[in-house]
Amino acid sequence: MERSEVFKQISAIVADHFAIDRAKITDDLNLRTDLNADSIDFVEFVLEVEDTFGATIDDEDAEQLSTIGEVVDYIMAHQ
Repeated sequence: MERSEVFKQISAIVADHFAIDRAKITDDLNLRTDLNADSIDFVEFVLEVEDTFGATIDDEDAEQLSTIGEVVDYIMAHQ
């Protein structure tokens, strides 16, 4: 899967989960500061990403993911 496809799918998850316009979603969008995601929001987001891509994101790795670009890069590296 190409990076643009992964970005598009993750953007859809973010748009649905955080009620944000897809046009505002960029690689630099920070899940915690820009979207004000609390720990429950973040865990739900990670679980949805895992389900969508059939991946497992370790808790330690998830804690290091801040931006949409980092999430996309993580999925790309662990396909």
